[in-house]
Amino acid sequence: MIIGVPRETKSDEYRVAMLPVGVELLVRGGHEVLVERSAGVGSGYEDAQYAAAGATLVDEPGPLFERAELVVKVKEPIGDELKLLRQGHTVFCYFHFAADGALTKACLKAGITALAYETLTDADGRLPLLTPMSEVAGRMCIQEGAKYLEKPMMGRGILLGGVTGVEPGNVLILGAGIVGTNAARMAAGLGAHVVVMDVDLDRLRHIDAVMPPNVHTVYSDPHAISEHACAADLVIGAVLIPGGRTPVLISKPMLAEMKNGAVIVDVGVDQGGCVETSRPTTHQDPTFLVDGVVHYCVANMPGAVGRTSTQALCHATQPYVIRLANEGVERLTGDDAGFADALNLREGQIINDAVDRAYHAERPRKSKA
Repeated sequence: MIIGVPRETKSDEYRVAMLPVGVELLVRGGHEVLVERSAGVGSGYEDAQYAAAGATLVDEPGPLFERAELVVKVKEPIGDELKLLRQGHTVFCYFHFAADGALTKACLKAGITALAYETLTDADGRLPLLTPMSEVAGRMCIQEGAKYLEKPMMGRGILLGGVTGVEPGNVLILGAGIVGTNAARMAAGLGAHVVVMDVDLDRLRHIDAVMPPNVHTVYSDPHAISEHACAADLVIGAVLIPGGRTPVLISKPMLAEMKNGAVIVDVGVDQGGCVETSRPTTHQDPTFLVDGVVHYCVANMPGAVGRTSTQALCHATQPYVIRLANEGVERLTGDDAGFADALNLREGQIINDAVDRAYHAERPRKSKA
């Protein structure tokens, strides 16, 4: 199989979809790997390392997409990349189709087979390709939130951990999954007063069991969310519906009740976000104000720490890429139910139910007759 690894084009995206060792293993297995020049530079991997591993370096994305059968990326195709997609391509990356109808439409039109990292499951129903980036985002969201609480960043001028004689800041975390757990651990380590909310009591029990005394759990309902959001200095949106659009938990009217200069970091913005006023931002222009509340909504947060994120991501994806190259889409999705969960689109058809519901929510369903 011919595998293509293009350079990521999303704003401030420094990750790369394959390490040199991944190239070496694929080439050793009889496959050809095309790597666009400078694809790994943002993560600290030079072209010479890929060439030494057996990759064929390609100067432009056009020839890479033209030759490749399997395209392995980090983030979804955007801009000119969409024009390079064609029927026969299998693309393996983070897609987040549920929050992007235009992307879904473009990929359907191109007729590609789309395998999404974020919906692939393992034998225990977990999301092994989403987990490493959720860990990174969960840890980053507290350091970013702490920074934007500073007065020069339009925040309240709050030090999350406080100091002697001064109370610490209040952190509300919506969601007790991988992002929420990592965020709680980081915020607790800084000395903040932390509240974690979820509807899953088993997850809340786990938080209670493993976190220090400055972390508290509260069952999530609209009244509790409103009460704790109004008391919070920093709100972390850490809600995930695998493959589906994130539910809105904080409405625009609630912002007017929040503290002036409070900060919201909506980690799930690439799935639509759990704050009504959220919209995707970039590392170059990461925040905006609504009713005095700072919104940090960078859609590719882990991309800023490209070296760490690339290593964490590729350690998880590499075995799946090798299996995909060796076995092909049809055999692998047929034999492995967890890999079949990654199949979102196939040659102009939506396969994933959550993506289908999101795509047709505002569009009339076409007859399949």
